[in-house]
Amino acid sequence: MILYKTVKNEAIVEQEIKKSKFIAHIKPVSTKDEADEFIAQIRAIHKTATHNVPAIVVGHKMEVQWASDDGEPQGTSGAPIVQMLVNEGVSDVVLVVTRYFGGIKLGTGGLVRAYTSSAKLALEEAAICDVKQMSVLSFDIDYTFLKSIERFCENSEVEILNINYTEKVLIELLTDLENIDNIIKRIETITSGSSRLVDKKEMILKI
Repeated sequence: MILYKTVKNEAIVEQEIKKSKFIAHIKPVSTKDEADEFIAQIRAIHKTATHNVPAIVVGHKMEVQWASDDGEPQGTSGAPIVQMLVNEGVSDVVLVVTRYFGGIKLGTGGLVRAYTSSAKLALEEAAICDVKQMSVLSFDIDYTFLKSIERFCENSEVEILNINYTEKVLIELLTDLENIDNIIKRIETITSGSSRLVDKKEMILKI
């Protein structure tokens, strides 16, 4: 089950608009404190910049949304970036768009376009990915059924996370939540009912 989207990587992109230099910094985060720390780092690096405009969206349901225009006219920079992130469905992310003023004013509309386009370039560079809630199923099986289960996983939407070889084989399978019942039945069929479901837990992963 897809919970929301985020970015895979930290990234930096740069563009020039009417002699002003815009540098967008982006990073995946899990808390506002982590985002605040990143913002402070960027502001320290670019302390001579005209503006360092931050935007934060954090939480599975985008519970935390925060931005600052950092001296730009109200509503022309930080807020449009947050709105763009929300519209894209992207969360657990912090963005800082740094501007070095080039001497030519962009106007209200021009500022909105400049900051949001810089943020979008950063999103593309950082690579948007899905955050999914998955299920991990752990089974005890006899060694004689391992190859059959491996073939089954190769031909279905199931990933083998780990295999532990002891008296029996403990195998961990990763699958979508909606596939749980089907996977349990298939493993029972393959092992002629001799398998044992040892553990079932949920995991949140970037896919």
